[in-house]
Amino acid sequence: MQTFVRVGERSFPRVEIEQRGLRGASAFASLGLKAGETVALILRNDFPFLEATLGAGVLGLYVTPVNWHNTAAEAAYILNDCKAKAIVIHADLLHGLKSVLPDGVPVFVVETPADIRAAYNIAPEACAVPNGARLWSSFIEGFPPYTGAPVEAPGAMIYTSGTTGKPKGVRRLPPTPEQAVATQAMVATLFGADGRDPETIVSYAAGPLYHSTPNAWGPYFFRLGANVIIAPRFDAEGLLRDIERYRVTHLLTVPTMFVRLLKLPEEVRKKYDLSSLQFVMHGAAPCPVEVKRRMIEWWGPVIWEHYGGTETGAVTICDSKQWLAHPGTVGCALPDAEVRVLGKNGETLPPNEVGEVACWRPAYPDFTYNGDDEKRRKASRGTLLSLGDVGHLDSDGFLYLSGRSSDMVISGGVNIYPAEIESEIYKMPGVADCAVFGIPDEEFGEQVCAFIQPQPGQKLGIDAVKGFLADRLARYKIPKRIEFVDTLPREDSGKIFKRKLREPFWANAGRTV
Repeated sequence: MQTFVRVGERSFPRVEIEQRGLRGASAFASLGLKAGETVALILRNDFPFLEATLGAGVLGLYVTPVNWHNTAAEAAYILNDCKAKAIVIHADLLHGLKSVLPDGVPVFVVETPADIRAAYNIAPEACAVPNGARLWSSFIEGFPPYTGAPVEAPGAMIYTSGTTGKPKGVRRLPPTPEQAVATQAMVATLFGADGRDPETIVSYAAGPLYHSTPNAWGPYFFRLGANVIIAPRFDAEGLLRDIERYRVTHLLTVPTMFVRLLKLPEEVRKKYDLSSLQFVMHGAAPCPVEVKRRMIEWWGPVIWEHYGGTETGAVTICDSKQWLAHPGTVGCALPDAEVRVLGKNGETLPPNEVGEVACWRPAYPDFTYNGDDEKRRKASRGTLLSLGDVGHLDSDGFLYLSGRSSDMVISGGVNIYPAEIESEIYKMPGVADCAVFGIPDEEFGEQVCAFIQPQPGQKLGIDAVKGFLADRLARYKIPKRIEFVDTLPREDSGKIFKRKLREPFWANAGRTV
């Protein structure tokens, strides 16, 4: 059976994309690129993302996917920080970034296809390829497929989102043979591929490939020999249509997608046959309890969740049955992972006490932050690593997150975790999205502030919100300031850029916390 790779309405046999990736390896080698150097990808979800990733991996190159939502200045920072030796970019993205691309670095342009133009409503003239530009297709088609021995690939050097400062490149060491075997076994479990015939798997990535989990998901199933579908852009009903049309078995999502799916009219949700789904994984951002409960009721016990970071990979996992028995958990430690909750002095806290979450998988290759070993040392907690999250373990070893340590509000000496408040606000009828954070308060140091995005056509009032929360939260946790906005600044991964919301309040405070 011949497996396929599909993006939008375009589909190719997997072997054809593989051969193009190997041509890409030969093409990169012709530039003199050596193992340990970096290729940067500024690409939307498209075949060249897989081709360039495969080609770079064969040569032992790092691949740095750049979030194309970045401003020109932010993209320039990443391209210079990662020391990109080659850049592959979609034509429509080139126009806004041409002036900041590093001098002397070869740039290869991918023509923006019609389905991507349609998905993002991009005018054809905005996708014109500049005169003299080198096309990615022409570049790789001038070389035969690479036949040399592959170098053990270090993988992607992904830059963290920068929600609290400049993004940091996670530069991982190439795996030892033992680490490679252990990691492949872990990923097979994490992605629901363990013991399954790859040819029967139809995998679907709904999120952008520049994020770490989709970046691992697509190439993993491609290398496995499974069928791979990559959505040009997430669309709630479009996802349901694709699941039915292509009999999708394995799906990667984030909680924001769940929220949008549940907002579809009931007649739309009932319209599609989703019985092919066997494994749905989500992570990347907290999922409100009621949202996940409703998704399990709708899709059945096929939904899994993991917790981890770009730095650590996944360290916990839970299936639907475990989650229903432990609502709100992000799972228990994977067999080869260690997860602990630490107190202020680094001591391990007992069950149900909130503290700093520290974790690591000894079989996972170590890393540093590109050009900044000191940041790596600051994140270390002995043999473990802090991702900046706060939470607790229950007596069964299941982890629950309270929020980010950087998001914690200290009001009158009391620690307040925004995630708890957000979870309750989400339950209020008419709420589409929300963000809770701390702002300056002369008396208490900080006060709780909530930005709320109402659902279309809904009108919410400050008193109504406070009244709704009165029986659900202690009085000191109820936001003193509430603002209603049309939209909140969210990444495609589901993370809210709280820094952008906080900054105006703290600009003249003379302090940041």
